[in-house]
Amino acid sequence: MITVHRKGKFMSEIILENSSQEGITILSNIFIDQYMPRANGEFVKVYIYLLRLLRESRASLDLAKMADTLLCTERDIARALKYWEKEKLMVFHYTSAGKLSGISLTPPSPEQEQKEMTASAPVSPNRQRLTPDRVRELKQNEAIVQLLYITEQYLGKTLSPSEMQKVLYFYDEMKMSPELIEYLIEYCVSRNHKSMRYIETVACAWAEEGITTVEMAKEASSRFRKEYYTILKAMGINNRAPVDTEISYMDTWMKDYGFDTDLILEACSRTVIQTGQPSFQYADKILEGWKSKNVHTLSDVRLLDAEHKKRKLAKAAQKQPAAQPKTQNRFNNFHQRDYDFDEYEKRLLNQ
Repeated sequence: MITVHRKGKFMSEIILENSSQEGITILSNIFIDQYMPRANGEFVKVYIYLLRLLRESRASLDLAKMADTLLCTERDIARALKYWEKEKLMVFHYTSAGKLSGISLTPPSPEQEQKEMTASAPVSPNRQRLTPDRVRELKQNEAIVQLLYITEQYLGKTLSPSEMQKVLYFYDEMKMSPELIEYLIEYCVSRNHKSMRYIETVACAWAEEGITTVEMAKEASSRFRKEYYTILKAMGINNRAPVDTEISYMDTWMKDYGFDTDLILEACSRTVIQTGQPSFQYADKILEGWKSKNVHTLSDVRLLDAEHKKRKLAKAAQKQPAAQPKTQNRFNNFHQRDYDFDEYEKRLLNQ
């Protein structure tokens, strides 16, 4: 049982359930291979932290303390919980009043893993699985046999049938040479990404960029590395290489969002001005907002700024009180009366 100390939409007690044996923190290979590579690093920390809590028969969870422990914010924790719920690794239970009362952790089954991979596969929806006959035919090719062996050496494990299918798909359908596929695997593993789904994402990105040789891939990688350091410098970070989380953000901005360096640098500049420190999460929010508004150039950003300023001025004008009409002097503000001063004087004299 985890007691959560927080006011608002959370109950005072939230039950965290898991079928794992107490005293052991279990992180499934499916999570490591399929879910962890595509998740935000903060989300992964929250998930592992909750798994760790299950080692205690009864633990008290203070979200503020948890945020301090993980060096993140309570909002980050809430976002992480929602993310893992969407990924089907958590189930939320609510009271009739709509308040969160419990969380169940549900490790994915192989069937669920395959469903998730199919739903989010980055390749063309027209992709067809290689037939068993075609797989057997390809495995007669000495270059392919060597490629599969090298892939297993890089990944440090025996390829599963689905992983082997993907490697063969790179060769047979995406028309990548064995040399390019080998460099693809080496490139991803050198960045601590051994997930086949991550490797497939990079392969698709290279295909979209028209990369067909190892030389072209190296040139593209070198170009991105230069841009990484340019972005780091804009964040005020010097004299060190980018870490994996930062690279993940920057790849998202450049590859997924399709933003050029000028737009990214503008977002970084605004981040440092607003927060006083480098924050890739803050910059990501800016760029995510621009992406949703179909921003493509700095001119688009300036236009958004102008519209925002116009709306702000209009809103401020609505809050101002209506102009008061000019008033007369204080004497004229009194209701005028007609007095008979002669009569008033007589009355005073007769008193």
